[in-house]
Amino acid sequence: MGLVHLYCGDGKGKTTAAIGIAVRAAGSGMEVVFCQFMKGRPTSELNILKSVENIHVFRCERDFGFYWQMSEKTKAEAAKGYGEVLKKAIAEAEKYEKCLVVFDEATYAYNYNLIDKNLFESFIKNRKKGTEIVITGREPADFIVNIADYISEIKKIRHPFDKGIGAREGIEF
Repeated sequence: MGLVHLYCGDGKGKTTAAIGIAVRAAGSGMEVVFCQFMKGRPTSELNILKSVENIHVFRCERDFGFYWQMSEKTKAEAAKGYGEVLKKAIAEAEKYEKCLVVFDEATYAYNYNLIDKNLFESFIKNRKKGTEIVITGREPADFIVNIADYISEIKKIRHPFDKGIGAREGIEF
């Protein structure tokens, strides 16, 4: 039976953990649906994920920036784009009796109403028995916490960003 994993917290490594389980699942022959929200710029992991035959990547190619920087118009555009990503990822996942679905940065999209909460919740609650779910992001809503079978909190102790060191290719993106 598929379970729900939650990687949350303010530390670096949530997406990295999700990529790790995605690679492990793909290596076992499982189909993987990797759905990414809140990230639009090219990231290095996509080069590998897209090259693996049984990993199906769904994301917006537009970078909308941080939510707190978005105008109301941009928020509406982001909601439309992320809504389409969610629908496409769910449609792909429903093709398989057994698969892993990663909803990377979904806590933000959920909390900021950038995805259809009812669709997201319905898919998770009514998924096929062989569908494993991974959700990442900060400050998960009660629905996500309550439905999760695994919860791993990644806590920041120190991060180079605090010293003004930006994201580095191959390490953070």
